This record gives sequence, C-alpha cells and structure tokens, in this order.
Amino acid sequence: MQLLDALNWRYATKKMNGEPVPQDKVDKILDAAQLAPTSSGLQPFKIIVVTNREVKAKIHPIANNQSQIIDSSHLLVFAAWDNYTPERIDSVFAHTAAERGVPADTFEGYSNRLKSMFGSRTATQNFEHAARQAYISFGLAIAAAAELQVDATPMEGFDNAALDELLGLPQQGLKSVTLLPLGYRDSENDWLVNQKKVRMPKSLFLSQIA
Repeated sequence: MQLLDALNWRYATKKMNGEPVPQDKVDKILDAAQLAPTSSGLQPFKIIVVTNREVKAKIHPIANNQSQIIDSSHLLVFAAWDNYTPERIDSVFAHTAAERGVPADTFEGYSNRLKSMFGSRTATQNFEHAARQAYISFGLAIAAAAELQVDATPMEGFDNAALDELLGLPQQGLKSVTLLPLGYRDSENDWLVNQKKVRMPKSLFLSQIA
C-alpha cells in the first residue's frame, strides 16, 4: 500500500481477533521503529516485545482492561531512558565510532556538549525529552504496520508505574511511555471499524508563512 492509502486504511482498532501476525511483518515494523530519527542519534529508549499470554494477562488490568492487550498478537512497550547520563551518551558514541571505523575520540567534543546540556537539567526533564524521541519511533511503527495491513492501537491509558514494576523497567533505567498492540481487527465486533475517519480540515490544521 502507498503510505497515504495505508494511513486512511488504519484506525485505532478497538477489538482484535487474536490471529497471529507473521513474524516477518513484525520484524519490518520493528525495523521501521529502529530506523526512526532521534535527537543527536541517541535512541534513548527501548521497545519491549511481549507475546507471552500470561504476561499480557497481567498487563490487561494495568491497561484499564482494554481487550486489545489480550487479543493482540504482539504487544510493543515503548520505554524511554529515565535520564541521560554521561555513561549512556558515551556508550552511544562509542558504538557509532566503532560502526563507522573512526577513532574513538571522534565525537568527544560533541558528546561533551551533550553531557553538559543534559547534566544541567533534572532527571524528569531528561526523561520527558527521551519520551518525545520514543514517540517518533512509535509513530513510524504505526505507519509501518498500516502499510503491511497490520492493525495497531496506540495506547496511553495505563498505569505506568505498575507496568514498570511488572516488567522490571526501573532496574534497566527505563520508564514506560506508550503501548502498541499489533494484530488484526475483529470486524464483526469492533464498533469503530466502519466509522468515517475524521480529522480537522486543512483550513484549520495548517498555517502557512510565505
């Protein structure tokens, strides 16, 4: 599907039918998420892929008993760094230098500026910045799923602290940001499936400075 056709096809699926999504399609969705642009290329988040039914059953009440948690094929949990630390920043640039085959100190000046900038902010401010980077990846995952005609439901309606504890995220220096169940729509039981897609008209949505 062309991207605009795919975006018109997709909707926030309210009821999934439990059918599995082929792994090759899931891999492509995750590839798109991994390739998302992020500030300074830091990629300050991870994606936890949950397929275990028992774990999804535990997440279900944490996510306000939304049925897509249980009925999804794969549940993607986007979790951002709880803070930017010198060690994390150094790790990213060490990896970049190694992959590009350049001296380890190539990015030292730039990384030091980042460490100074983030070091002057609170952990809460830095987490909020990292979470915004996760949302870029989240959006690309949604678009990639639509192109593959895989249904997805963006979710913020869950108890972040409870989910973090369940998945052991604090021990990994992470905090949950958002959820993305992947699966296939249950067309006979989803009240939203045949509703017209509605967005604000461009006359209100766009503003141009020429």
